[in-house]
Amino acid sequence: MLIAALTVTGIAALVHVYVFVLESLLWTTPRARTIFGLDEQTARTTAPMAFNQGFYNLFLALEIVAGIVVHATGRHTVGAVLVLVGTLSMVGAGIVLLASDRSKVRPALIQILPALIGSLLLIASLTTD
Repeated sequence: MLIAALTVTGIAALVHVYVFVLESLLWTTPRARTIFGLDEQTARTTAPMAFNQGFYNLFLALEIVAGIVVHATGRHTVGAVLVLVGTLSMVGAGIVLLASDRSKVRPALIQILPALIGSLLLIASLTTD
């Protein structure tokens, strides 16, 4: 179950790295504008905010990656805590997105589900040791 947990949480991290790329590096491109439903002017105006927000997503992903690496080195408790901080923060951010804009159900679920499933699998693996 631990391998499944770390795999799913790794997927959650990859999703957030992808969002970082979209928000911080590609925000004003046609692809990112289409994904986020923005016109060119709005994308240019909001680019500084998106750049900053993208880094929040990257930092969440890095928490998970650090946790997986630390866990692999044998520091299981520290690794699990890092993974859970990252994934549960992702879940919280997804809930905030959903609560703030009901039209964002799909992106909120993309953010929430891998992180939540991975967290639950990790917690279950810790309680069955």
